[in-house]
Amino acid sequence: QVQLVESGGGLVQPGGSLRLSCAVSGTSVLSINAMRWYRQAPGKEREFVGVITFSGATNYADSVKGRFTISRDNAKNTMYLQMNNLKPEDTAVYICSVSSAWGQGTQVTVSS
Repeated sequence: QVQLVESGGGLVQPGGSLRLSCAVSGTSVLSINAMRWYRQAPGKEREFVGVITFSGATNYADSVKGRFTISRDNAKNTMYLQMNNLKPEDTAVYICSVSSAWGQGTQVTVSS
């Protein structure tokens, strides 16, 4: 059974950076076709943020393109989300997903 645990969230000022982690257990990231990040802000629907495929290819939502980067450490069985130039509208719970498995999320708050 695949389990996902996110970490790295927190409070950051506009223009700042954070790196989120998604630790995977129950399977190797090398056997996963695609790993995704989503986010959900209060009162809003869950929103796709980005994806990294087995080959390492990435794709992002237009709202984060050029600011966010997804990467993967095969040895640590972990996916990352590097977030730069954060904006208040990036405030949300960030959640990673693999197939039908979801993590519990980590809160990111961007505020001065």
